[in-house]
This record gives sequence, C-alpha cells and structure tokens, in this order.
Amino acid sequence: MKPEKVSSILTAFPSSSKIVSEPLGVVLIISAWNFPFLLGIDPVIGAIAAGNAVVLKPSESSPATSSLFARILPSYVDSSCIKIVEGSISETTRLLEQKWDKILYTGNAIVARIILAAAAKHLTPVVLELGGKCPVVVDSDIDLKAAARRIVVGKWGTNNGQACIAPDYIITTKSFSPKLVDALKTTLEKFYGKEPMKSEDLSRVVNSNHFSRLTRLLADEKVSGKVIHGGERDEKQLKIAPTLLLDIPDDSLMMQEEIFGPLLPIITVDNLEESFDLINSKPKPLAAYLFTTSKKLKEKFLNSVSAGGMLINDTTLHFTNTNLPFGGVGESGMGSYHGKFSFDAFTHKKGVLHRSFVGEVSARYPPYTPRKQKFLKAVLNGDITDLVLSVFGCLKS
Repeated sequence: MKPEKVSSILTAFPSSSKIVSEPLGVVLIISAWNFPFLLGIDPVIGAIAAGNAVVLKPSESSPATSSLFARILPSYVDSSCIKIVEGSISETTRLLEQKWDKILYTGNAIVARIILAAAAKHLTPVVLELGGKCPVVVDSDIDLKAAARRIVVGKWGTNNGQACIAPDYIITTKSFSPKLVDALKTTLEKFYGKEPMKSEDLSRVVNSNHFSRLTRLLADEKVSGKVIHGGERDEKQLKIAPTLLLDIPDDSLMMQEEIFGPLLPIITVDNLEESFDLINSKPKPLAAYLFTTSKKLKEKFLNSVSAGGMLINDTTLHFTNTNLPFGGVGESGMGSYHGKFSFDAFTHKKGVLHRSFVGEVSARYPPYTPRKQKFLKAVLNGDITDLVLSVFGCLKS
C-alpha cells in the first residue's frame, strides 16, 4: 500500500512524483463452484487488503461451501465491510442491478456476457476469470513417464477435469500417439485402479445437469467408436470414468466447447507445428501446455500461441505461483489476480505530481514569442544545445 516513488520530468523541475494505490470502493465477487472455497476467499483477501468493502456471492451449485461462508465469516470479519449473499439467479440479478466499483466473476463465458452487459450500464470495470479449451502439445523427445503422470494429474487430479485450467485436449504426432496413449492408460490404471468408478481419488460430476451435458458430448455420433479408454458412467452416483478418445473430428461437439469434465480427446497431426494453427483457430484458452525439450519449439509456442498463461513440461502448476498474474485473454477472460496482482486488481493507481513554488519558467506562459517557442521545442525534443542557447532569455527575471 506504500506509495511508489517514480522519476519526475524535466518540464516540471523541481518536482517529485509518486503512484498512490487507493481502494476502488465497494466491490462484488461472484465465485465458482468447482473450487468453491479457494475461488471465493482468494479474491476477497485481495479486495480487503486493498481497502475495499466486499460483497461475496458464492455459487449456488456448491451449497455446502456457500452456507459455510454465510455462517462462519460474520463471526470473524467485520460484517460492515464483508457481506455474504446466498442465492441463485434471482439474487445474482438483483446484485447486478446495483452500482459497484468493480466486479470479479469466475465462471463461464455465457454468464460473463450477462455480467459484462450489466456492468456496462454503470461503467463498472470487471475482472472475468473464465476458461476455454486448454491445449496440451506433446513432442516425442520427452520423459514420457513423467509427462503422462503430469498430464493425468492435471486433468483428472484437479476435480476430475472440472477445472478451468485442466487439459482439454492433447495434440501430438501420428507416429508418437501409440506410445503416448499406452503411457496415459498405464498411468490412469496406476493412479485410479482397474475399476476407476470405485476410486476414492476421483471427484463426482458436480450435478445432474453437468452429467447430462458430458453424456451428450459422448453421445455425439461424430465421436462414435473413438473412445479408446474408459467411458463408463453411473448417473445415480454422478460418476464418469477417466476417458480417452483418439482422433475425433474438429467439428464434433467435444471440440467446439469446453469439456470441463473427465473426457480427454487426443488429436494427431503429421507435424507438431500444425498444432499452432489448430490452437489459434479456436478462442484463446486460459492455459496452454507444451511438453518438449526443443528450445526452438518452446520459442515458437511462446510466440505463436496466445493464452492466459503457459506452462512448459507440466500442467496447472502455474496457478500456484503467486508471483505470476493469473487471468485470461479474449474469451478466456480479462484482468488478472493472485498475490500482489490481487491487490492491484482492486486498486486505482493514482498519479501524484508535487511541485514547489520555485523554478518558474516564463516560456510556459503567453505570449509565446519565437524565443519561448524555441525553448519549449528544445525541452520537448530533449535538445540540450538548443536548451542552453535559449534558456537565458526565457527564465523569469
């Protein structure tokens, strides 16, 4: 919160300059259901650290955590500064009708458009933490065992694929795909057993609506016969086993929307550089992953692909580094937070210039004679010679 001193300017000499961070005011945070405690409390901490008052609207799809916030927080924090509002669409709609100094929303792009439209009525700035189809590009010159473990834990270990930064699809070469598929199958069996539906390490699908949505993706006739591992489903238990699909068409439902579940398509190409065009043909993802030891491929990936964040030779871990901003770009979101970036997200950076009453220069004031104009041009252009030649005639006597 301490003001940041910055360099001043010659035209304001003598002076001092600083940037003062001031709270925006009263902010609204609408959190998501997939990591309901973390995605609720994390931005609240940033907002109150910046000096704001906060209203937190937890997701109605995670009612236990929403109830926990409403019951526990008032006992430990100043209820005049932090309020919890529980409810569903009607309560959220009423909240969005109010004027806020900032809104942070974590969720999907459909709801984000509604929030952005509501915020526009009051010119309210927003941070939108969305998602997208996060690609994983896999080269052949890698430690395959390590790569398989990191892909599997990033996909199914993070809430059984119900995470905005979970791998959404893999791209690899046709020649390398058999080895990668075998490694993924072996790793899945090692982590979740021969009967993964009985594993206590796999999350359920959050509710019946999302279960139906995922079932619809699998039922698409364009992916019929493409399942090479898993596919088991239990609607009563809201469980879907880790599922691999190979070479599904790009116009299938699964490749047209974010999966957000335990289904992982593998797309094969003749040359890995073809993957860049495939990724860039879709909306910009929240995260993009590359497994390779090739410095050339790393640089091309970094320079050719636009994503909210990137990770080389692993998945999802960049989220845990609070020294990195976390946020999307394009349809995967706008704005960022985490660590100091959370503080910055909820502050206005106010520029302050302080001058003394000495150092008056007559050239600043009318009438603008040719000599004054020459002096001003020299100052603006940084021409020291012209400045010295003209200064004696322009200083106030």
